[in-house]
Amino acid sequence: MNMTWSNQSKVTEFILPGLSGSSELQMFYFLFFSVVYVATVLGNLLIVLTIVLEPHLHSPMYFLLGNLSFIDMSLASFATPKMIADFLSEHKAISFEGCITQIFFLHLLGGAEIVLLISMSFDRYVAICKPLRYLAIMCRRLCVGLVILSWIVGIFHALSQLAFTVNLPFCGPNEVDSFFCDLPLVIKLACVDTYILGVFMISTSGMIALVCFVLLVISYTVIVVTVRQRSSGGSSKALSTCSAHFTVVTLFFGPYIFIYVWPFTNFP
Repeated sequence: MNMTWSNQSKVTEFILPGLSGSSELQMFYFLFFSVVYVATVLGNLLIVLTIVLEPHLHSPMYFLLGNLSFIDMSLASFATPKMIADFLSEHKAISFEGCITQIFFLHLLGGAEIVLLISMSFDRYVAICKPLRYLAIMCRRLCVGLVILSWIVGIFHALSQLAFTVNLPFCGPNEVDSFFCDLPLVIKLACVDTYILGVFMISTSGMIALVCFVLLVISYTVIVVTVRQRSSGGSSKALSTCSAHFTVVTLFFGPYIFIYVWPFTNFP
């Protein structure tokens, strides 16, 4: 694959208009998102360090949770610092290479998180539905294997999204209607018909996310049904854990499905 993107395209940078053109709102957004970003990074970093340093938390569930926190911290960092810096900049631009890099890390980390969320669902299923065999099934080897698998899937997913995108000719408009580079918005700027690429994107991103979300909903439904058959004390703790997991799943998959299942619809 020829990675010399700038030699293949007349467009050398993309414009990111951001969330608002108002200088007052941009200053508010700068302060607000700076606080949220720092809190997100420090919160996830604290979770990772606590799990690493506390021997009592060296269990399969917390091992997967620590890796999830690392991915969440990375997801918060692939585009947010650029967005925050742009609030104070008049020229809100990103290079072609920088734009492709954002798309790559978005799909790398998104794909990895999907697999990790499924792994955490499986962990809770085994813990609640097969408690006597939990440690035998969720051994360290399996947990490490699931984490490695999540990164492998993420890498292949990201490369599949970029395989055709990097060679698209961009010779006209270069304004991405967002605050970061996202694939549906970037390919719309290409000088060729991208309908087939859009269909491929729906099949690999949107439908995969939708199917995984449905499977996760089914798995948590099975867990909840099983929990209701247990004693009240254990049920309350298990239900609390699963509720937190399902909240994360919904917040993650909701926007993902909304964007990638209907990528040709224009939303303000």
